[in-house]
Amino acid sequence: MTAPAAARLLAVDWGDRRVGLAVSDELGLLATPAGAIVRRAGKRPPLAELMRRAEALGARGYVMGLPLNEAGDETPRSQEVRAVAAALAARQPLPVRLVDERYTTAAALRAIREQGGSTRGRREDVDALAAGMLLEQVLRAASQGVWLGEPVEAAPLMAPR
Repeated sequence: MTAPAAARLLAVDWGDRRVGLAVSDELGLLATPAGAIVRRAGKRPPLAELMRRAEALGARGYVMGLPLNEAGDETPRSQEVRAVAAALAARQPLPVRLVDERYTTAAALRAIREQGGSTRGRREDVDALAAGMLLEQVLRAASQGVWLGEPVEAAPLMAPR
């Protein structure tokens, strides 16, 4: 993902309990929520399932949300996401980018409420919508010839926690 190109991307909103997903269309114009992966406490990150979903959706690259704090500084969660992104880059050939995801979950919650919906019992939908909002930002910038975020270099695989 060194230069904007029309290709299907998979956006990843990494969370403690769920990993929200969204996918772009082939032309790189639209982002669509694509469900979530439920994480199991104390287990390794679900990289194999993430790669299966990317393959099933025809993704040609990953965009992972980087959870920085309000001031834009690193957090323990952002360090975890960096490690997961590096492990993902090491396990498969598709490019991985980290993009600032501040406020995407809050925006997703607000969007559902503004449309008169309830978020009760819909955490997977919220996480997938947050991934979609992240991907929309990336696609908008790419349409203007700009790639947001930073490319991820492969790193050794993560050990279980």
